[in-house]
Amino acid sequence: MEEINLLELPEIKHVHFIGIGGVSMSGLAEILLSLGYKVSGSDMKASNITQKLEKLGAKIYPYHSEANIDSPDLVVYTVAVKENNPEMVKAKELSIPIIDRAALLGQVMKKYPFSIAVSGTHGKTTTTSMVTMIILESEFDPTVHIGGELQAIGGNTHIGGNKYFITEACEYYESFLKFHPYLAIILNIEVDHVDYFTGLEHIKDTFLKFTALIPNEGYLVACIDDENTASLLDKVSCNIVTYGLNSPNATWSAKDVTFDDMGCATFTLVKDKESISTIKLGVPGLHNVSNSLAAIASCYTLGCDIEAIKHGLARFTGTHKRFEFKGVVDNIKVIDDYAHHPSEVKATLKAAMNCGHSKVWCVFQPHTYTRTKAFLDEFAQSFSDADVVILADIYAAREIDTGEVNSSMLAEKIRSTGKEAIYLGGFDPIAKYLVENASPGDLIITMGAGDIVKVADLFLKNKGI
Repeated sequence: MEEINLLELPEIKHVHFIGIGGVSMSGLAEILLSLGYKVSGSDMKASNITQKLEKLGAKIYPYHSEANIDSPDLVVYTVAVKENNPEMVKAKELSIPIIDRAALLGQVMKKYPFSIAVSGTHGKTTTTSMVTMIILESEFDPTVHIGGELQAIGGNTHIGGNKYFITEACEYYESFLKFHPYLAIILNIEVDHVDYFTGLEHIKDTFLKFTALIPNEGYLVACIDDENTASLLDKVSCNIVTYGLNSPNATWSAKDVTFDDMGCATFTLVKDKESISTIKLGVPGLHNVSNSLAAIASCYTLGCDIEAIKHGLARFTGTHKRFEFKGVVDNIKVIDDYAHHPSEVKATLKAAMNCGHSKVWCVFQPHTYTRTKAFLDEFAQSFSDADVVILADIYAAREIDTGEVNSSMLAEKIRSTGKEAIYLGGFDPIAKYLVENASPGDLIITMGAGDIVKVADLFLKNKGI
């Protein structure tokens, strides 16, 4: 039975978002406003995002209440919204159509003939931003929906034309199985979101189902350096474009990679074993060379020329919380990064090794109890390129502390590998310790998907910035 696209129904004129202040929800709200829909929404926390939506014409309620359901034609919610949410309850009582965020995003994608979906366990926001910069440089006028803030588009959303649509595609809760990509990227596949997935095979099967959403005339851009991604390719029916740093059979690859003093790479771009250009990146790390190959392969496939690709990548200097430079004081550099999985921690610290520094201080805030417990041993091994690891308390996010795991346990595990690790817990004592112990020439990286950036801000403030 064919899916009904609610956005195509003439009676859907007013859309209400429960939790409108979220990164993805706010972006969708902005897109619907641009398409002429009346938009309202609720959120417990006012922010610059909700203020922006208000200026664009949305009605924002700073609380959840059944009174907020003021005759909308469609209600949108996220997985974080519980069944007993008063707005959910009221919408059901009134028999108003209800749709989850991922399904709405999928229906928005159907409005664009060339939808690009960037998937993978790591690197989605950065690669989506790279693709965006290249396609903007190519003057293709895309509409963009990113899971982070990109300065070039003034936030997480860009309203463009009706032909190209660029978005991240997250596998959590199998959300991306509601999408409609013309071109999809798989950057990598690893075990994560262990509060939902039962293991690697469950995750791989979900990604395989995702590839089946691509039409036969569409494209899958895949990293064949990644064993789990490569293992799916013989079961894919659409066109396949491959890339990799270490795979001789990849269509797109890189050679002669060098790094400047901020860790940003310059490399020779190779297509079908032929050198075709020199690429300079404005973001650090070898992992971003790989991410750039995914963006290059995708954009070239869509018709972007090499000059636009070069200029778009050169102009991209990162997104909010992805190796974001926060400041320098007393010749101590401070960086903030989103890494919250062992592979991401390792890649970020490896990128830091290419920056000039005396000592690397990694201030890590574990994200969720289930992830910390599941990857305790892997996390312990992932800090090898840090000189000192300082642990903050676990960021609970959507979870409840059952007492099974804590940051002190992780510090002990890290120390067992021979690495110096200190558990300090709160942000004030961590900032104070750094002020007293970091020296000129050192590099401080605050790391995690929670609010650990506050340590960077406190350190710079206490140091006089």
